[in-house]
Amino acid sequence: MNRFEFFCESQDEGARVDKWLTMQDEVDLTRSSVAKLIEQESVLINGKFASKSTKLSCGDTVVIEIPDPVDLKVEPQDIPIEIIYQDDDLLVVNKPQGMVVHPAPGNPDGTLVNALLFKCKGQLSSINGVIRPGIVHRIDKNTSGLLIVAKNDFSHNKLSEQIKAHSFTREYEAVCVGRFKEKTGTIDAPIGRDKNDRKRMCVTAVNSKNATTHYEVLEEFGNYSYVRFKLETGRTHQIRVHSSFIGHPILGDDVYGKAYKNCKGQCLHARKIGFIHPSTDKYMEFTSELPEYFIKILNSLR
Repeated sequence: MNRFEFFCESQDEGARVDKWLTMQDEVDLTRSSVAKLIEQESVLINGKFASKSTKLSCGDTVVIEIPDPVDLKVEPQDIPIEIIYQDDDLLVVNKPQGMVVHPAPGNPDGTLVNALLFKCKGQLSSINGVIRPGIVHRIDKNTSGLLIVAKNDFSHNKLSEQIKAHSFTREYEAVCVGRFKEKTGTIDAPIGRDKNDRKRMCVTAVNSKNATTHYEVLEEFGNYSYVRFKLETGRTHQIRVHSSFIGHPILGDDVYGKAYKNCKGQCLHARKIGFIHPSTDKYMEFTSELPEYFIKILNSLR
């Protein structure tokens, strides 16, 4: 059983609880799934069972309990993965482009989680259930680079607190379409689910969360820019949505921009990650070299 607790803020007052819960990245549920959980009395507002038409008030505490999935068994698989750092509490992994982080319908195996179960012999945090053991944060299938994995619940909670407090260092590098008018800047625009396509995110004031991304143009060539992004918040698809929003979609992003023949997906790499170690309280920072696909694209554009 996974238990999630959320607080309704002023901008969400008046939202229906079933729709509002679908906007929470942590649970990643469809509206029909939320409705079913409400019918099963698995959603509470201020300690009382909710109905799907209940409208939220500022300050409400919403708790949703999601049963562990029983139809998808995750097996350890001997899949090569690059571990940058490892100790008794955590790992830092360099994920290749094209690898899915955790199993889901359509991707039942061959994921990072399958590989971690084999490498760690089951020593992973249990907070996110059997489908996402150890997964503190995610990066997209076609985004390469660094992510952190927790080996125990204590570390998972400590790292999650840092993400919520925006004290987690996450820097990405990307190739974007077009030249930026301003070479450095900040994109401060709320992100929520696209009402017409739940698989997409968009900049919207409706049922959204604040999102802030800082950027710096590193190099320009023709109609393309090599850009560093630094996340202040960590919303789903944040860099992809924000870069597209300002008119500079990431090269190869066929969801928020256009496909690119020389790239299997968006040219986006999680280059740097930094955090306070949950046991030692010391700041740690790791950097990943640009992968081969990224270097090839840069060289072809140059």
